[in-house]
Amino acid sequence: MSRILIVEDESIIRAALRRLLEKNDYVIDDAASVDEATSQFNLTDFNLIISDLRLPGAPGTELIKLAGAVPVLIMTSYASMQSAVDAMKMGAVDYIAKPFNHNDMLDTIKAILSQQKADHHDIVIEPQIQHTKIIGSCEAMLSLFTRITKVARTDATVLVLGESGTGKELVARALHEQSSRAQSPMISVNCAAIPEALIESELFGHEKGSFTGASTSRCGLIEAADGGTLFLDEIGELPMEAQARLLRFLQEGEIRKVGSVHSIKVNVRLIAATHRNLKELTRTGLFRGDLYYRLYVMELTMPPLCERGEDIIELAERFLVSACERMHCPAAIFSESARQTMLRYSWPGNVRELENAIERAVILADNHLITPDLLGLDIDTRPSLQQLESDYIGRSAAHETPSSQPMRRQPQAGLSMDDYFQRFVMEHQSDMSETDLAKKLGVSRKCLWERRQKLGIPRRPKG
Repeated sequence: MSRILIVEDESIIRAALRRLLEKNDYVIDDAASVDEATSQFNLTDFNLIISDLRLPGAPGTELIKLAGAVPVLIMTSYASMQSAVDAMKMGAVDYIAKPFNHNDMLDTIKAILSQQKADHHDIVIEPQIQHTKIIGSCEAMLSLFTRITKVARTDATVLVLGESGTGKELVARALHEQSSRAQSPMISVNCAAIPEALIESELFGHEKGSFTGASTSRCGLIEAADGGTLFLDEIGELPMEAQARLLRFLQEGEIRKVGSVHSIKVNVRLIAATHRNLKELTRTGLFRGDLYYRLYVMELTMPPLCERGEDIIELAERFLVSACERMHCPAAIFSESARQTMLRYSWPGNVRELENAIERAVILADNHLITPDLLGLDIDTRPSLQQLESDYIGRSAAHETPSSQPMRRQPQAGLSMDDYFQRFVMEHQSDMSETDLAKKLGVSRKCLWERRQKLGIPRRPKG
């Protein structure tokens, strides 16, 4: 049984984390500061130390030196994310942002302890794809596994394509874990989650005084990944200025901090991912064509869940076992009708939606049997991606001359569900009410409003 030390000065967070880990069969001790931890415990007696970055007195990074071979996981808020990256360069095994998701915390701890055990016994675990929990036996997934194994051995830039929720980051982690860079850090960046004004500073770093608020010099996330892998998720959301800087990094293998006149050589493998059609974005001027072709060295595609057949049931079984264990519920099984419902459903939210649906079912279940109603899937009214695409093209074609139809149909290939959603709403909101739009799309009005906010689709003013 693994023994973990929590070092956190906020008693509420410390107590909550302790309860979470004890429920998952870890032996837990805790302290409010580095001084308290070192005075009360022998740090080398633990399998893992989880520490907040900012503590009264010495910072959490002091534990990295004091703990010796014991791995230290750093907790940090988004505002101090750069400091967490610096902590990894000092030897922290990983970092996790607060407020953290319970599943993310448990998965991170499990991965660290598994790697520690493998290192201790000098064991090579094959295939390493198992670490990333990519599950699948359909033809598309088997082909993907083969390509991952081949590509991982190289330093080639990789572009991972797939709809939102398919697990593109898992592909990136599998590539990193099977590469010669596996012992170096993998830095993951969601380009859509960082404010546009900060993205260049976050990626490339900045010099003191280079802009208002830059009170100290800081290295960027690319520099922090030196020797390892940089994963840029949702790269299609990257602003044009940052795209130009990224192109130089790919061409020259060097970066220049914001406000600096000096370049820094870095050795970083880039893996990018997007649910957008980058080729289409280059045609409309929203993405640099030269950067697109730099990224398009090797392409890997994560198939949508609705095209993976029996993989849906295999994934669902894994999620069911995990949810029952996590919630301390009796083991449950799916009814045959629930299995058929899952196989027939279009899963617009892909694997993420499947996991959420099963968690919901476990919460609502009164016994060990999971039935279709507990999954909350509206299989009769919600259209699939193919149905939506077909309906959209059909409606468009009805208003076109025969000679113009090929020109309008051609750009549809490869567009994501979000692209279709955005285009459908923009073209039909002038003659359809919000209720009618939601009904046609097979979603609630609340969901329609949320998707408008996410995709930045303004409502057409009345009048």
